[in-house]
Amino acid sequence: MAANADQIKVLICQGTGGLASGAAAVAEAFEQEVAKQGVEAKVGKRCAVIGTGCRGLCANDVLVDIELPEQEAVTYDFVTPEMVPQIVEEHVLGNEPVAKKMAGPYYAKFLEKQQRIIFSRCGTVDADSLDDFLSHKGFDGIRKAVTMKPEDVIEEVKKSGLRGRGGGGFPTGVKWSFCKASPGDTKYLICNADEGDPGAFMDRSILEGDPYGLIEGMMIAAYAIGCKFAYVYCRAEYPLAIKRLQKAIDTCYEKGFLGKDCLGLGFDLDMRIKAGAGAFVCGEETALMASIEGERGMSRPRPPFPAVRGLWGYPTNINNVETYANVSYIFYNGADWYSSIGTEGTKGTKIFALTGKVKHTGLVEVPAGTSMREVIYDVCGGILNNRKFKAVQAGGPSGGCLPAEALDAQVDYDSLIKAGAMMGSGGLVVMDETTCMVDIARFFLNFTRVESCGKCIPCRIGLKIMLEILERITSGEGREGDLELLEDMAYDIKKSSLCGLGQTAPNPVLSTLRYFRHEYEAHIKEKECPSHGCKPLLHFEVIDEKCKKCGLCYRVCPVDAVRWEKKELAVIDKEKCTKCTSCYDACRFMAIK
Repeated sequence: MAANADQIKVLICQGTGGLASGAAAVAEAFEQEVAKQGVEAKVGKRCAVIGTGCRGLCANDVLVDIELPEQEAVTYDFVTPEMVPQIVEEHVLGNEPVAKKMAGPYYAKFLEKQQRIIFSRCGTVDADSLDDFLSHKGFDGIRKAVTMKPEDVIEEVKKSGLRGRGGGGFPTGVKWSFCKASPGDTKYLICNADEGDPGAFMDRSILEGDPYGLIEGMMIAAYAIGCKFAYVYCRAEYPLAIKRLQKAIDTCYEKGFLGKDCLGLGFDLDMRIKAGAGAFVCGEETALMASIEGERGMSRPRPPFPAVRGLWGYPTNINNVETYANVSYIFYNGADWYSSIGTEGTKGTKIFALTGKVKHTGLVEVPAGTSMREVIYDVCGGILNNRKFKAVQAGGPSGGCLPAEALDAQVDYDSLIKAGAMMGSGGLVVMDETTCMVDIARFFLNFTRVESCGKCIPCRIGLKIMLEILERITSGEGREGDLELLEDMAYDIKKSSLCGLGQTAPNPVLSTLRYFRHEYEAHIKEKECPSHGCKPLLHFEVIDEKCKKCGLCYRVCPVDAVRWEKKELAVIDKEKCTKCTSCYDACRFMAIK
């Protein structure tokens, strides 16, 4: 501990996003440069190059923190191997940060309104190191939990107000009590790491950045409920997450933290990873259990619920990664501390994955009750290219689209449902004025239609028919009565589908009809797309007031159908135009309709 405190640390974000941006090459460059410049000999302190998990601002990877003893860490963004010699020479050796390479004020702004609890170890510790985990309260939570009776552990979780972070928001302590109350000595614990929402990657980041934290949360749950075997069901598309979690599990077995008499605390727990094939429906509890059992991932009727009859017919408790990750912190700091964060109905923090037309895409962790406006504008810097905000899709493909009027909605379970969306797993897709809301509804419905397991008719057939209607509308072939038919079918599918996938799949259609009905009507009655986003409805005409006379459309047209001269408006010759959309795709000002 003391030795580590005296060393120089180079913390490099090596989550999947960081590695995709070249973090491995940056780490290698630092190791070579530190050796080449003889840092330890010159400053008398060891310099450790440490790979950490994701720290959130994925849009600016590769992120590197230089931490000198007894000084605040300095963050550099967009780091490349070519920048490394200067950083080592001037900052590590000279104690003079390279101002031009440091992350700008936006990084401080990005962190200012966040409350990073679950992510507190991501980006600051070596994800592969058990010692690093132990030096950051690791396993203090389970040590505290076993001093209490299992019933009291469950009461503590109830008192904290923690609700499941997987989408439904069911009270976690209550859910545990159901499984504990089921008779029998054989019970299973499952962690749902089948994160399938487009744009969502918060669970993956926890697995990559703090795998021991997840193990500890599951140990507490297993002790409280009486489970002796646990599965982590993780999609195979997350190879880095599986690799780091497996390494952490193996290390825990070697050290006696898992297996017989865990940590010498008097209870047994075995843990195994089950890699899923990546089907969205396997995020649903009963389909997930079917997949673990070796069956096709299809949902089952409920009741009986998993707490009564789950995996292989035994009582089973299922929570997702973020939920278990919260549990450790409840026992580090107490239920009263945890319940003091958030709103009346939603306690603690929530992690969101922001993607789409927002300046700083990535992961943010904010207290429940923070407004959507604060998340998008204060934390993530606002809309890309300073365009006008149009909507945000909250809760993934089963959620809903909220318009500008709902920007002040709080991000908690009840407020989002009231506004017409849902918390879901925490995916937020931000859209600007160039986004067609009918096309967005078509996109998400196509996703859920493809991912439907096909077991029940309302989901299998109903979603297909709804999608066909939306495709007609976005192609300019919408008919009178289509909107009424869409609404009727949406409510019928929600009522009659077997599982949560079908019951929530029509939500994007219903929310866009609620807030953007005028766009649907323009497509059907006027054969116009107000956002000019539906290519079949383009007229291939230049909008004079939007044209910046840049000539880009002129340069990309493959058939010379655009006439343009410097400082003059462009004109499209419809006789020559082949409607290839090259000009439309190239124009950054949405000046072609």
